[in-house]
Amino acid sequence: MNESDERYSTVEEAIFDAFFLLLRDKELDKITVSDVIKKAGIVRSTFYNHYENIPALLEAVEDKTIRDIFQMMESFRPKNDHDICHSYYLAVCNYTKNNPFLANLLESPRGDSFFEKALTMFHKYVTEVTSTNISGPKARTEFSYYIASSIGSTIGVLHKWTAEDFSTPAEEIADILSRTFLSGIMPNISGEN
Repeated sequence: MNESDERYSTVEEAIFDAFFLLLRDKELDKITVSDVIKKAGIVRSTFYNHYENIPALLEAVEDKTIRDIFQMMESFRPKNDHDICHSYYLAVCNYTKNNPFLANLLESPRGDSFFEKALTMFHKYVTEVTSTNISGPKARTEFSYYIASSIGSTIGVLHKWTAEDFSTPAEEIADILSRTFLSGIMPNISGEN
């Protein structure tokens, strides 16, 4: 990465961090470019070198959030091992708690378009994974529904957790998600049922 790319990345991180900090105190639709540049410590032209406006920044934050979630998903190799599952779900919980954008979407009706976009991408991902790793159309179809079930139940638990302002420790939520996956999903995708 050359120096110019590094500066660009650093400015983007500053803009994202500022946006996340603002989300902790302000409603999403009340955040302005002025708010972001002041919080990020940059000038207006720097912001506009990266984003056309707040909706463009919002789209970039959505895309980054989805990429981050996919990176976590791709690193998870489901095994019938509580520690591996717990570690994965704890990472998901901590990411959710530390990403006020995602937490905000999980507890509000505004998240519909984001989740539609994310679920469409998850579906494509699951289709690709099952088409290369699972043989037979019936097995691929079943596997994809089990994975969809796992994603749906995870989103449901995270929604409840954010709505309750993260009052339950992340460790406990990760344990609930791990046990749900290991007892409800894993036996079906590993042929242990």
